[in-house]
Amino acid sequence: MPSIFGTDGVRGVANRELTPELALKLGLAGGRYLLDKKQNPARTKVLIGRDTRLSGDMLESALVAGLTAAGLDVYLGGILPTPAVAYLTRTEDFSGGVMISASHNPIADNGIKFFNADGNKLTDEQENQIEAYLENGEKYARAEGEEVGNKIEALRLKEKYLDFLCSKAKGDFTGYKVVLDTAYGAAWEIAPRVWERLGADVISLHDSPAGEKINYQCGSTHPQVIREIILEVGADFGFAFDGDADRVIAIDEGGNELDGDYIMAICGCHLLKTGELANRTLVATKYSNQGLKEALQNLGGELLLTQNGDRYVFEALKGKKLNLGGEKSGHIIFLEENTTGDGILTSIMLANVISSEQEKLSQLAQVMKPWPQLLRNVEVKNKEWKDNLRVQEVITRAENSLGDRGRLLVRASGTEPVIRVMVEGKEEKILGGILDDVVGVIEEELG
Repeated sequence: MPSIFGTDGVRGVANRELTPELALKLGLAGGRYLLDKKQNPARTKVLIGRDTRLSGDMLESALVAGLTAAGLDVYLGGILPTPAVAYLTRTEDFSGGVMISASHNPIADNGIKFFNADGNKLTDEQENQIEAYLENGEKYARAEGEEVGNKIEALRLKEKYLDFLCSKAKGDFTGYKVVLDTAYGAAWEIAPRVWERLGADVISLHDSPAGEKINYQCGSTHPQVIREIILEVGADFGFAFDGDADRVIAIDEGGNELDGDYIMAICGCHLLKTGELANRTLVATKYSNQGLKEALQNLGGELLLTQNGDRYVFEALKGKKLNLGGEKSGHIIFLEENTTGDGILTSIMLANVISSEQEKLSQLAQVMKPWPQLLRNVEVKNKEWKDNLRVQEVITRAENSLGDRGRLLVRASGTEPVIRVMVEGKEEKILGGILDDVVGVIEEELG
């Protein structure tokens, strides 16, 4: 059967593609996988977290049924950011973790992603093994009698994650005015509490667990909302999170949007200057702007590129023994602190640079001069663009036009029915026409 795992777990419209029946089977299959991979055959415990989506309770109940049927004890952490599940799974001796969220996706969507005992997202190979359990579920014994797992409320774990975040602040943020947009999502409570504990004057937006409004015209996908408030109240900076708080977009005191590339440039160049960037190398995906590479090279650093997806950034960081990487979208991994993108942690680490260098965020952002870049998402019925001759022909023409003055990237989304087309180059005047040509053919052929 085709893989049900995308670039970031299993996603789909809740009760359409992602049904409680599928969640139950995933719980049972994932549970059997964790039990079989655990060296100690004693009862195993798993942590579940979720964002605020209305379908979260439904899917959580189904997952609990599957996991306990497999023989695992399930600890319910309640509404937690994805990075909290990763951190707590690793530090609280869980055999695995599960996050129920569709991140920045629309309200109707939801998703399920697994973490191993080290707090790492599963590799493609590990996801394939879970799919094998799904296909052969009836061959594997279910727990009976005293072996059936228990459900345990574990809301106290949220405080341990909050303490961890606060411990990473190196500067004194007393007197700073900070605006936070938590997108009615998983950061709704933790982000304001963290920044208040650090002494900042906090103005928080969309800070309730209103799952029926998660990500809607707010958060990291709508940074213009927080921009207006920052300018209105004269804040020092602000941060817009997505629904599960694993990504963040920063806004400086002048209302300028700073995406993940800017955040990596600021933090990476600071670590280069202090000698703390491991092997003087930062990891990003191929969608990052070439201006990030130039910023690092100006200070004697290097940029290592991976395919799209923060788990591939993580694999490169771990494999090359590096400590900082991320995505343009705002997933930033500080590997010495956590194993996945962590929006709240990133906001603190960026503020640490502001405090250390005693400069405004807008001044620090000058370290990167981005190349002009255009990106368009094309809604399609068929995402198999590599098999289409006309699409291949227009891509070849575009690449020939750009030559060594730029680049073109085409990618099918792993979570949405869209093909993403990005064109980048130093000569901005030629980019729009090239993008229109490629998008036009994709719409005609696949839309």
